[in-house]
Amino acid sequence: MKNFIQVLKENNLLKIIEEPVDVDLEIAHLAYIEAKKEENGKALLFKNPIDKKLEKKYKFPVLMNTFCNKKALNLAFGRDFNEIANEISHLTKLHIPTNFRAKIDFFMNLLSLKNVPPKRLSINKALYNYEILNSLKELPILKTWEDDAGKFITMGQVYTHNLDKTQNNLGMYRLQVSGENELLMHWQIHKDGANFYHEYKKAGFKKMPVSIAIGGDPLYIWCSQAPLPKGIFELLLYGFIKKTPSKLTPCENGVFVPFDSDIVIEGYVDLEEFKIEGPFGDHTGFYTPAELFPVMKVEKIYAKKDAIYQATVVGKPPLEDRIMGLGTERIFLPLLQTSVPDLIDYKMPENGVFHNLILAKIDTKYPAHAQQIMHAFWGVGQMSFVKHAIFVDKDAPKLDDYDALIPYILNRFCVQKLLISEGICDQLDHASPNSCFGGKAGLDACDKNEIEELEILEDEKLFELFNSEVKLISLKQFYKECKSPIVCILLDKKEKNSQVFKRLLKFKKYFRILVFLDTNNKLENPYMLVWRVVNNIDAKRDLFIQEDRLAIDASAKDETEDYIRAWPKQTDCNENVIKDLILRNILDNDPELFKKFEIMG
Repeated sequence: MKNFIQVLKENNLLKIIEEPVDVDLEIAHLAYIEAKKEENGKALLFKNPIDKKLEKKYKFPVLMNTFCNKKALNLAFGRDFNEIANEISHLTKLHIPTNFRAKIDFFMNLLSLKNVPPKRLSINKALYNYEILNSLKELPILKTWEDDAGKFITMGQVYTHNLDKTQNNLGMYRLQVSGENELLMHWQIHKDGANFYHEYKKAGFKKMPVSIAIGGDPLYIWCSQAPLPKGIFELLLYGFIKKTPSKLTPCENGVFVPFDSDIVIEGYVDLEEFKIEGPFGDHTGFYTPAELFPVMKVEKIYAKKDAIYQATVVGKPPLEDRIMGLGTERIFLPLLQTSVPDLIDYKMPENGVFHNLILAKIDTKYPAHAQQIMHAFWGVGQMSFVKHAIFVDKDAPKLDDYDALIPYILNRFCVQKLLISEGICDQLDHASPNSCFGGKAGLDACDKNEIEELEILEDEKLFELFNSEVKLISLKQFYKECKSPIVCILLDKKEKNSQVFKRLLKFKKYFRILVFLDTNNKLENPYMLVWRVVNNIDAKRDLFIQEDRLAIDASAKDETEDYIRAWPKQTDCNENVIKDLILRNILDNDPELFKKFEIMG
């Protein structure tokens, strides 16, 4: 990690903070705001982390926002991520060679894969250069959000293997500190680590060995979140990208971790003990509920004398995970195309927090081709967690050119081309009435459709009409120049929005798409509106279609809509913490940035 910090410094991508900064909210808030600066943001190295409540000064610095932009990502890869994607694309198209030159090329391609498998060192020599820590209290573990249940490790590389050690897994799971030497393992039900857990339990074991590495080569972290097929060890991807094998060293519990890890936590998951984990603010920008998760007993903690504690912050977009996701998006496109050959490109908009919204460009060849690909998406690996997908044809604008793409979609919008389905969802999704599964929607915007022309009114006039039937707070239309503008409405919900929609249908000649939102939304901020809408809806419950009109209920839900879970709060920075950081000249006062990304709600 020290080597990569030097690389960041040489490329003017590192900001060093010498002032003492608290692990309770302060460090996380600073990293959270720095990540909002997007391409101008930098990695942050906190040289003097402290805990004011415990009156403690930590010896290990904290590195945040490691993947601060595309340049930092490429530095971690050691080359441009597009080059990696092209190499994978080439390998997926290998054919039987037909001449001598083709045979040479074929075997050279195979030879290039010789460094993919990790190399295991025979003994844990690397750990002899580490010091042994007494407890987790010696690590500068952060508390990120005010209503979090406590401190948790955010960038721990969790290493596990199955019973017969034929399969290894690297994952990144939330790890709540629940004691001096105890963590709670938040692996979701669809994760390989959880699958190994059930394998051990079914076989009658009481313990499952687990080791957690922090720091080392930053590419380990990126690999930990890569959506590889089940059973494929994530560090194979490290070897492919770096052209050199990852080097692993054994822990005393038999689990192998990278030899250059800054910190190693080893122990076991107790297969018979569970504790309440959470609530925590998560990457959706909302708090996830408290639930039972397995307990990990920590047996040993090793740390280099000059170790760096690496961490991240999750919450409302944009954050560091958007850069990690960009690498995933580009590098895994060729692999996705092997399952969906007519897929030209796809995009995960950052304010769609990955699984909530995806855009895809396809080469349409026959009627309902887009619907076919929707089902393919919902059946492929982690794509199966996608809740909302919009498909356009090959002549559409670039998927990241939103100014051109959104009008293109709205000019082809038709409710008959909206497919509503049901399937598995991310366990962190809060909108669906059930944990882990709910409604999904796919829109086919590939073809032009014959639809009736609307009469477009000014916002003030449309507000007056709607307000004569339903008491509104405010109204704003987006993309009025398109055939299907989006009408966003703020209202203090007194009845089900499905009923409000029915009452407003008397004005249907003035609208095609309505979006109902709670009063805490800001209609002048479409970036955050998209984030809130795709987070807050379950397609089966919250999309209403009548008389060729669509209404989307993006409001908070309760028992009246058969939502029996508690609707979560969103992640907002503590205003007093922000003010104090500004007064101490650690944080710049940037009202425009704070407003744009709703830093304090």
